[in-house]
Amino acid sequence: MKCCMIFFSFFLLQMSVHGQNFSIAGKIMDKNTNRIAYASVNLEPSGFHVISDSVGVYGFKNVPPGKYIISISSLGYKRKQEEILITRNIKKNFELDVDAIAIDSVVIKANTEKTFGITRMKDVEGTAIYAGKKTEVIVMNDITANTATNNGRQIFAKIAGLNIFENDGAGIQLAIGGRGLNPNRVTNFNTRQNGYDMSADALGYPESYYSPPAEATERVEIIRGAASLQYGTQFGGLVNFKLRNPPADKKIELTSRQTLGSYGFYNTSNSLAGTVNKFSYYIFQQFKHGSGWRPNSEFHANTIYSSFGYKPNDKLSITLQYTFMEYLAHQPGGLTDQMFNEDPRQSIRARNWFQVNWNLAALLFDYKINDHLKINTRLFGLLASRSALGILTYINRADPGGNRDLWTDHYKNWGIESRVLYDYHIRKQAAVFLVGVRFYDGFTDRRQGLGNDGSGGSKADFSFDNGSSPDYSRYTFPNYNLAIFAENIFHVTPKFSIIPGARFEYINTAAKGFYDIVNRDLAGNIIYQQRVDDDRKSTRAFVLGGLGLSYRQSESIQLYANISQNYRAINFNDMRVINPNLQVDPNLKDEKGYSADIGMRGSVSEIFTYDVDLFLLEYNNRIGTILQTDPNTFNIYSFRTNVSQSRNLGVESFGELDIWRLIQGSRAKAKFSIFSNFAFIDARYINSKTSAYENKRVELAPAIVFKSGLNFKIAKFSASYQVSYTSQQFTDASNAIFTSNAINGLIPAYYIMDFSMEYTLNKYFSVSATINNLSNNHYFTRRADSYPGPGIIPSDGISVFATMQVKI
Repeated sequence: MKCCMIFFSFFLLQMSVHGQNFSIAGKIMDKNTNRIAYASVNLEPSGFHVISDSVGVYGFKNVPPGKYIISISSLGYKRKQEEILITRNIKKNFELDVDAIAIDSVVIKANTEKTFGITRMKDVEGTAIYAGKKTEVIVMNDITANTATNNGRQIFAKIAGLNIFENDGAGIQLAIGGRGLNPNRVTNFNTRQNGYDMSADALGYPESYYSPPAEATERVEIIRGAASLQYGTQFGGLVNFKLRNPPADKKIELTSRQTLGSYGFYNTSNSLAGTVNKFSYYIFQQFKHGSGWRPNSEFHANTIYSSFGYKPNDKLSITLQYTFMEYLAHQPGGLTDQMFNEDPRQSIRARNWFQVNWNLAALLFDYKINDHLKINTRLFGLLASRSALGILTYINRADPGGNRDLWTDHYKNWGIESRVLYDYHIRKQAAVFLVGVRFYDGFTDRRQGLGNDGSGGSKADFSFDNGSSPDYSRYTFPNYNLAIFAENIFHVTPKFSIIPGARFEYINTAAKGFYDIVNRDLAGNIIYQQRVDDDRKSTRAFVLGGLGLSYRQSESIQLYANISQNYRAINFNDMRVINPNLQVDPNLKDEKGYSADIGMRGSVSEIFTYDVDLFLLEYNNRIGTILQTDPNTFNIYSFRTNVSQSRNLGVESFGELDIWRLIQGSRAKAKFSIFSNFAFIDARYINSKTSAYENKRVELAPAIVFKSGLNFKIAKFSASYQVSYTSQQFTDASNAIFTSNAINGLIPAYYIMDFSMEYTLNKYFSVSATINNLSNNHYFTRRADSYPGPGIIPSDGISVFATMQVKI
């Protein structure tokens, strides 16, 4: 009887269990406990399928009791399968391993090559929110390009709408602008290295004289205008260069790359990296020199980057990084239109030089308090200088000899930025909150006068003549900035999210010094000179707001939209400088406005990836350049002022199709893709009080930027071919076609073709080759009113490069 009662009780228990459904939920993470968003989770044989949300949370409801196989997959990770018995509600987290495939003993990261070097940021990465924003990531290991010269056309080939200045063939200085913004030294982007500022003065003079070496870069992250809430107030957005990490599975790894190229180009880069217990290190050194495509354009550059990490446990990591860069470049000066048409390789300036010394350091703290809360702190500092020496008089006149103009800057800046990321739930819907604070202290000492070479010297002597020729200008620029920012992802449904944000800014800028008003006759002699003392201070405090929307129908259809306010304070370049080609409005005002995006992106069966969006940049008090005539000398010069309101409206599109996989499906052993990158930009001055500028095109905003190309990869061989086209653009608000001194006028449309290939011999050796400007076109991308001109700056003709790499 007792046995019967036990059996009967067990039978009722089983019946009650089978009559009840349960749930299983948890998080998908990697080995570092970083959440993996949008992982595919299958519960077999039930047929249930879900996608983890933006913070890696998954969940199944109403699951009948029984044994199941749960299968989890995500791009870049190994598929994980595990048997699970469900007889109650279960909370279970899963950890995925990075996917790596060993081929001929060469370890290559799998699944990162599916789009030939271009991907996107996840909604949440580290302590940053990217949901609802237009993001692009260049994966350097997966592109075939000329990285020895930092070739911007090839590296940024799949980033829509970028206008690129080509200052030199060595890639010493990067110059890119997006959506009709000035490319000069990336001033309209917030430029960072590993998440911290690297420009001369992020607030007062945001020009990047240092560009991270492409050979040391792991990936380049680009976030458009809506990034202003997290990374500053600028209209352009963010460009972050993430340099390489040491291998986690090797105590020592040595990589050496040697490149020879046209016009005496030589580049050597060497790195040493590894991980020993809780310590890791990466040390990189690069030296390059060359003679240049034009006479008087030789250069040498040396860069050292080091990173030392310590990870005492799974929650804390501390990293110390230091970057040193110095270079000296002989500058051949600009040309007039007639000179360029006659011979773009000629030079009529033999005494112009440019020198940079850069010291950038950072201390990084990353701490994970628990599964829901992370803290990140970046403490960084810059000690740097740059010096420009040469003849700034009109390029349509010969070098007059005598003393050269000398312009020096010394930068001493430091800052700290801390972020806290917290993920939580509201009514069972995942949410993510980000809050951060930033303090920045910048100081620049700027001096302009005559160089110490009254005898007409041509060497790179960067000392001032302090005798009978005093300074023309001397300023100090102290500035302070305090910012507090916050964003939150609210998941209204598992597919639809709203991302509001705000940023408080306190900006204090000052300028103290003097400048001389100098008038010269037609022969360049000084006929009038007056000294003016200058002492200015400006304090602003304001709040910027923004809103993002994200709808993820599936992997193939994702919709995003955002709008955020922007603000651009006048910087040191907008202050008074002594330059016969340029004058600045003393009543210059800050720029205000907003930027907006709406777009659709996705990937279809690992065959086709795309991103199409509409954008709008609205400026009030847009700072631009107009032409004026000196009443004494009748010379034309550029006048920098608030021209009027402006509007940049356009469409950007990128698409890439893997033709080989389309034909052969999953059986494809090779990759052969075609990509297209097209942008149409209508950037115009509107509501102008001066009819001469109404409806005129904004300067340096080409209407069409188009790039297209082919990529091929099979086994150990890869190759890429691309063609780039940029339509004509103007250099001033009046849209002048021609000026006699060539500092303003039309930049004609141009196209360039580039070809690169690479072959891996074995696990130790690889070789690569590049032909840039394959059709040897003669073209130029900029007209300069100062260094490296003034005048037209011709781009390099056809160039050939060959590289050998050894990795042990």
